Amino acid sequence: MTKNTQAAQSLVECLVANGADTAFCVPGESYLAVLDALYDVREKIKLITCRQEGGTSTMAEAYGKLTGRPGICFVTRGPGATNASIGVHTAFQDSSPMIMFIGQVARDQYDREAFQEVDYRQMFGPLAKWVAEIREADRIPEYVNRAFHVAQSGRPGPVVLALPEDMLVEALPANHVTPLPATPPKAAPDQTTLDKLAEELARAERPVMILGGQGWTSEAVKDIQQFAEKHNLPTGCAFRFQDLFDNNHPNYMGDVGIGINPKLFKRVQDADLILNVGARLGEMTSSGYSLLDIPFPKQKLVMVHTGAEETGHVYRAHLSFTCSLPEMARALKKLPAENTGRRTEYVADARADYESWNNPLGDLKGSKTGDVHLGEIYSYLNKAMPKDAILTNGAGNYAIWLHRFFRYSTFRSQLAPTSGAMGYALPAALAAKITAPDRPVVCFTGDGDFMMTCQELATAAHHNVPVTILLFNNGMYGTIRMHQERTYPDRVSATALTNPDFAALAQAYGLNGVKVTKTSEFAPAFETALGADKTTVIEIIVDPQALTPAATLDDIRKK
Repeated sequence: MTKNTQAAQSLVECLVANGADTAFCVPGESYLAVLDALYDVREKIKLITCRQEGGTSTMAEAYGKLTGRPGICFVTRGPGATNASIGVHTAFQDSSPMIMFIGQVARDQYDREAFQEVDYRQMFGPLAKWVAEIREADRIPEYVNRAFHVAQSGRPGPVVLALPEDMLVEALPANHVTPLPATPPKAAPDQTTLDKLAEELARAERPVMILGGQGWTSEAVKDIQQFAEKHNLPTGCAFRFQDLFDNNHPNYMGDVGIGINPKLFKRVQDADLILNVGARLGEMTSSGYSLLDIPFPKQKLVMVHTGAEETGHVYRAHLSFTCSLPEMARALKKLPAENTGRRTEYVADARADYESWNNPLGDLKGSKTGDVHLGEIYSYLNKAMPKDAILTNGAGNYAIWLHRFFRYSTFRSQLAPTSGAMGYALPAALAAKITAPDRPVVCFTGDGDFMMTCQELATAAHHNVPVTILLFNNGMYGTIRMHQERTYPDRVSATALTNPDFAALAQAYGLNGVKVTKTSEFAPAFETALGADKTTVIEIIVDPQALTPAATLDDIRKK
């Protein structure tokens, strides 16, 4: 048997055939043969060594979200797979294409509770689109090809494949076949329903459009913007999909998500037609399912989604399309527009509401608390952030300022977990910079969020990945503290944090670290970090009272 006839080599050949150029891993003895096979293609596939499997799977998810192609990761069995489950869950809830390969015990050890043995079909069944185990070496091309199809077709998502370690070193026939790349289907909207939609748009007095989901392209985003202009439609973006429509455009009305502008919430509720393109209208986008009536919205709901299972899942649609989003955007751009001038004032009012809400220098008590004024920082960031920058964030109250005040203008510039996964920001930022090395990457994270995956600073140092990290440190799990003060005021339990010196921690990894304690210190620190050739952590000391833009911690407690 030679290396070229090993099953592991066949697996790697399938990755190359499907255009994989990057893989993220924490190495494990259960898939040593694959690591060896990847050595032979090191000029084609970058192998990124991570420090914990949660970071590994999150990087693969972020790669899938940014590129639209499956992010690839390898983890070892048992503890490695359980650590990695967070990224699989995020990929499922965020509809991100991803394939995770897990080393598995040898086939003759099944069902004995062998060392680190887990039945991954049961474990990942609710978290992935498809979970399988490759038990016959000659079926590797079949399984891997199917994995690429499933991850990218319909509603994108994660696939998990388990690899028994003895299977990976089996010999294959000399004539074993490597498949052609997977070609996910592209579905077009049907013309009859498009004609009905055109009629509904012509009649609508108070229509709104909501954009979201995965499967968009740069061309599709341009097409949908032209459609909004042509039909005079106020347009919002679903939770953590704010980069699908230029936030500086006069038709943009804000993000439809958690912490929604109350005026935008009412505008959507009062709409006579909602054109929802790509978004699932899940809990966060629908404000806890309070935005629309279930199962029959009072508005005429037009549901466009790539997955047939989403139509009618929660809401009964007036019209529905199951199709590819680029195909839908192209078709919408061609729809005739009639008598849209009557909605000019309606669109202008929606825009005015957004601009008032979006003003970080407005009369907002929480934004002016302490020595670091977050409102002023975001006013600066809107001017200083490079237009092509990629911004990442995880979960926490610090993200409220980013979502409310930053204006996204470039497609695929926002990487954030709709799953609400803490620890997402740093691994996603590293994956983004590895994937798009010519674009600046800025990571927004909190002290709680950062400590979930801070060991990936070692990955940044090891692979020389320069990103700018804005770490907002208020010494607590802010979101939980906010809810705690609302529900159980003055009874603080488990939400206070003891932190390291984050700037010094970065320096310990050989990276740059700086601490900001006053608003005036931020701009020069940010400008220096953007020009640095290695990762910089800017630790921003935030007053615990600055819990939300509009209300201090004391305000929330009193209410």
